[in-house]
Amino acid sequence: MPNVASASTVARLSVDAAAVETISNAFAGGIDGAGVAVSAFEQPDGRWSLALYFRDPPQEAAVRARVASAAGIDAAAALAFETLAPTDWVGKSREGLGPVLAGRFVVHTAHARARVPANRIGIEIEASLAFGTGHHGSTRGCLLALDRVAVEFTGKARRAAAPVHRRPMAKLSVLDVGTGSGVLAIAAAKALRQSALASDIDARAVTIARENARLNGVAAYLKIIRAEGLQIHRFRANRSFALILANILLEPLREMATPMARLLAPGGRAVLSGLLVGQANAALAAYRARGFVLVRRIALEGWTTLVLMRPAALRRHV
Repeated sequence: MPNVASASTVARLSVDAAAVETISNAFAGGIDGAGVAVSAFEQPDGRWSLALYFRDPPQEAAVRARVASAAGIDAAAALAFETLAPTDWVGKSREGLGPVLAGRFVVHTAHARARVPANRIGIEIEASLAFGTGHHGSTRGCLLALDRVAVEFTGKARRAAAPVHRRPMAKLSVLDVGTGSGVLAIAAAKALRQSALASDIDARAVTIARENARLNGVAAYLKIIRAEGLQIHRFRANRSFALILANILLEPLREMATPMARLLAPGGRAVLSGLLVGQANAALAAYRARGFVLVRRIALEGWTTLVLMRPAALRRHV
């Protein structure tokens, strides 16, 4: 997911569900070459609270113009911009963010390290530095999905405290696209005892994910690179991932449907998220058109995570 922790500016708006989808899609590719993080939560009255997070202060006129194009002039006029203090997330990480439980996984900060039960898989992510701490509904949904997939792949729930393989596997069987803090790639390495390849378009995310991998003792099992999409040679050269994780946004997920069908091994799983509830079927349609089968759907806090399978009979010419 895009970086919210380092955002300098946020634009807030109250809209209906349809506008959330159109505005999210409008900013899926960022603006002026910079990434934009989109957050949306349903309010008690049925409307949605939408927030656009920008790392660098944006041109407000350009943001309003894009919102106007997606949801109308009234929505653009209602945008409220706010400058964020750089210490806001640091304070929140220290004071308010407790451990996140998702199946066997416990995502925590250094301050909660001692609170991780021995029979759980602890993942330490420092909220003051991270792109994702597990508190977001889409990240928790992916962790829950990964926990189920790990059991399906291994045939049993292995002891959480068991170490990963003594030596890294030569074959990278897991791919995490848009890794952010690296939380999903780290979780996969720990739960599946497999090496993984992770990527992000943001150079700072790559640096942070590598640091988190070292912090969690799995740096030798994760290859983390800067890349956009799934078209680069590093992905094509490994044409047989057993598991692909992509917690991003609707439009990039649609664009990845064809290359993902080429990269996922027969019987493999794809875990897709970053999807608002109203966007899930659009993403699902793109993958079903390429032969994927829905395994399960997880809805949390207005976000949906899809677990898809590539049947063994799916042909490689897609």
